[in-house]
Amino acid sequence: MTYASEFVRALSPALFDLADRKKAIGAQAYMKDIAPFIGVATPERRSTVKAIAKTLKVPTSEELGNTARKLWKLDEREFQFAANDLIGLYWKIADKNFLAEHVEHLIISKSWWDTVDGLGSVAISPLTDKYGCEKLIAQWNKSPNMWLNRAAIQHQRGRRFETDVNLILQYCDDHSDSKEFFIVKAIGWALRDLSPINPSAVKRFLKEHPELGRVAVREAERGLGRL
Repeated sequence: MTYASEFVRALSPALFDLADRKKAIGAQAYMKDIAPFIGVATPERRSTVKAIAKTLKVPTSEELGNTARKLWKLDEREFQFAANDLIGLYWKIADKNFLAEHVEHLIISKSWWDTVDGLGSVAISPLTDKYGCEKLIAQWNKSPNMWLNRAAIQHQRGRRFETDVNLILQYCDDHSDSKEFFIVKAIGWALRDLSPINPSAVKRFLKEHPELGRVAVREAERGLGRL
């Protein structure tokens, strides 16, 4: 039996044993009916994923990616969240091709802000920090798929003073005329994160981009207001 099959076979009944219909209805409504939910709270889901992972061997990079893909195919949203949890546990074993071979597929499948941003935290930011992957992220930035654009704009979140400010601002500039909410919001978060690092650059960006969506401006101003 493959690692992916073993993991899913153990996880599925464990999550359904924790099902809470009231939580499921609330989560599904909050997430705009993007998918059905089992109704498992985040702490319980993460502890379950961690406990099951401890009973199995450490996966290879390919096994990790294949397991995430297998979980992504299941209907309930907690399975996609669990895939992100598992990647978060084992991202250090992911190889330099993991983003191109697996994460890109996950980003463009069943796409919504929850899974895309989750992948940003557990895979995209740490793995681009480790391997670079500059060409791949540049391709995502130019992709017609808005979720890849969002992932590119946010690919260095959490790096604070190690952030490549000029690169992130260039990606924000590339999409500054977008009217798509999830892109505008991503730009706003990027500018907010850059505010404590280089406030003058953020102020200059706002001045040079009067067409920028109000959501982005508000997030940037929020970041500047905290200084």
